[in-house]
Amino acid sequence: MARQLVGPAALARAALVARRYYLDDRSKVEIAGELGLSRFKVARLLDIARDSGLVRIEIGHPGLIDVDLAAQIMDRFGLEHAVVVDTQDDHAESMRRHLGQVAAELLAEVIGPEDVLGVAWSRAVGAMARALPRLSSVPVVQLTGAISMPADDHSSIDVVRDVARAAGGPAYVFYAPFTVPDAATAHALRQQHDIARAFGQRSKVTKAVVGLGLWAPGQSTLYDTAPDHDRRTLTQLGVCAEVSGVFLTADGEPVQTDLTQQMIGINAEQMRAIPEVITIAYGTAKIPAAHAALRSGLITGLVTHTTFAQALLDPT
Repeated sequence: MARQLVGPAALARAALVARRYYLDDRSKVEIAGELGLSRFKVARLLDIARDSGLVRIEIGHPGLIDVDLAAQIMDRFGLEHAVVVDTQDDHAESMRRHLGQVAAELLAEVIGPEDVLGVAWSRAVGAMARALPRLSSVPVVQLTGAISMPADDHSSIDVVRDVARAAGGPAYVFYAPFTVPDAATAHALRQQHDIARAFGQRSKVTKAVVGLGLWAPGQSTLYDTAPDHDRRTLTQLGVCAEVSGVFLTADGEPVQTDLTQQMIGINAEQMRAIPEVITIAYGTAKIPAAHAALRSGLITGLVTHTTFAQALLDPT
């Protein structure tokens, strides 16, 4: 729509009225009395201020949140929640810290006293756990075993305990690695009391926070710690992504392999049964993994950063 042509005197009066109304927080009645105008004239001048471009109204959020991109992501992918952080794409650790802080704020907002919270290990989830404010008092359930990373002393148990400390509810934790050498060992471990107790709570989980990895070097802790033959096998089977140990093709189809049977964690069916699953994704190299996860239907919420969100929305 073309802007209405308005003379300079009217523009100056419209600017004055707009300043009183939008910046000084005066009512239309107060402005009318001060300037000797009718209330309807004040309303007309405010229309002129908007139509002429003197005043631009934008929907925004004070701080780091890009609400427009978040709304587009929710609409495009049918998500329950999306938060996009306007942060620099610098060091991965810095992005994890920023996204972890915002994910903590999101979790504090959506968790209610009737929920059961599931937590899977990832470095991003660990950053969230360390930033959590006080939550509603809810049970917290560990969904995966631990991955030992030389540069990170924050294990899956630490993550769950950090979250449980913020929640003040019972914590269902266990000591076990994420992967073991064979299926028989994994089966035996799953029968141990603490693991069986935690896994017995999985059907009660209503909200969960999980990690996202691209099946490539440096983009997934599982990839980086898996034996070479498992890496090759999963690559040959078309695995593109892993969502806290659930392997997915580019089309979002879950893949079952021998490695799946050697894992102490959650499977695709169990994850799909959780009403709300939020993942924290960063680094545009993981865009194919994010598309796979979104196609899978396993996740209902996403916390990410601006360039990641823009790349997700790019039709090319």
